[in-house]
Amino acid sequence: MLIAVFVASLLAAMALGVPIAFSLMVCSMAMMWYMDFFDAQILAQNMLSGADSFPLIAIPFFVLAGELMNAGGISRRIVEVAGAWVGHFRGGLGYVAIFACVIMASLSGSAIADTAAVAALLIPMMRRAGYDVPQASGLIASGGIIAPIIPPSIGFVMLGVVGNISITKLFIAGIVPGLMMALALVATWAFQAKRGEMPRGPKTSSRQRWAATLAGFWALLMPVIIVGGLRAGYFTPTEAAVVAVFYALFVGFFVYGELKLSQLYGLLLAAGKTSAIVMFLVAAAQVSAWLIAAANIPMAVAEILQPLIDSPILLMLVIMLLIFTVGTVLDFAPTILILIPVLMPTIRMAGIDPVYFGVLFIMNNAIGLITPPVGTVLNVVCGVAKARMEPVIRAVTPYLLAQLAVMLLLVLFPQLVLAPLEFMTR
Repeated sequence: MLIAVFVASLLAAMALGVPIAFSLMVCSMAMMWYMDFFDAQILAQNMLSGADSFPLIAIPFFVLAGELMNAGGISRRIVEVAGAWVGHFRGGLGYVAIFACVIMASLSGSAIADTAAVAALLIPMMRRAGYDVPQASGLIASGGIIAPIIPPSIGFVMLGVVGNISITKLFIAGIVPGLMMALALVATWAFQAKRGEMPRGPKTSSRQRWAATLAGFWALLMPVIIVGGLRAGYFTPTEAAVVAVFYALFVGFFVYGELKLSQLYGLLLAAGKTSAIVMFLVAAAQVSAWLIAAANIPMAVAEILQPLIDSPILLMLVIMLLIFTVGTVLDFAPTILILIPVLMPTIRMAGIDPVYFGVLFIMNNAIGLITPPVGTVLNVVCGVAKARMEPVIRAVTPYLLAQLAVMLLLVLFPQLVLAPLEFMTR
């Protein structure tokens, strides 16, 4: 019955238009009322402890790093490097978009920020070159959701804190699945480009290619520093976020010279607003998580899933279907904060590697960002491209199916995640 109270109160608050963070608090109060021990002090204490976490400091720093990179010219130079090398192929700007999304993913870890940056740079270029704008928008949206998978990832930071999983291992384990998602997009776009007779860009000379690469060297060096430092153990994920900020400041001010002191206040304010939303969500969700544990809801869920515990692949398929369904109506952060405390005990009981589960959980959440009816990333790309939602939804469908195929492959063959993780953490 308590599970019904939890779900019903949460959905009712959301249906009334209450923001997610406050819906979680309403849900917590409903559970406390049902359990007959309402105490405002419990609400306050758990919200405070939910936000009082050292690893969570990484979130505002990664958000700020993304803002600084966009303002400092790093994002633009990544697009220019990709354009110089692959822009002359049929549908070349599509490959540029995928390449740019992958590199941007390794810089900021925010699907919304990366999608907005790449769309703002490439959609006008693709429109002028004669590309179908909804199709271009669908591709960029699908590429943007790679950001939460390739390190650094804000989603992995949240999941690691909530699920008590090594954030460094989550970062490293996300590299191969993220690249697989990119390859799936390349294959799908290649088929679309050949069938649709898409335009080609002008072919650049070897000298122009290397000039663009040299100009973008500092932009391309950043993911090497972040991932290499994590792999070598020079810094933690939280420290990596601080390194990313200082690197973006250095490159923006002193190398490219596009970042101005007058811009810093606005960038700090934008990063602060985004971070405040995320941190308040985490704080509100901590109350629900505490009550979920106190009410023994994870064990009730484990009993429901008990027949599947001896078959990890079947269990993962069922859980992935549940997450996908929830992800179509809930945003990224609430899905993590609501489902991880409920599902993680069952995952551990079934003997499934928590890092492997975490990677697939985040991938599933990311796919939800381009899945109607909510599709946050779809809304972002439609706003930037000034395109109607319906044709963009139709255009994104082939790429959505390609990403789902990658996720299914990882469910059926866990070693595709675990083997590279073991190799890179020796």
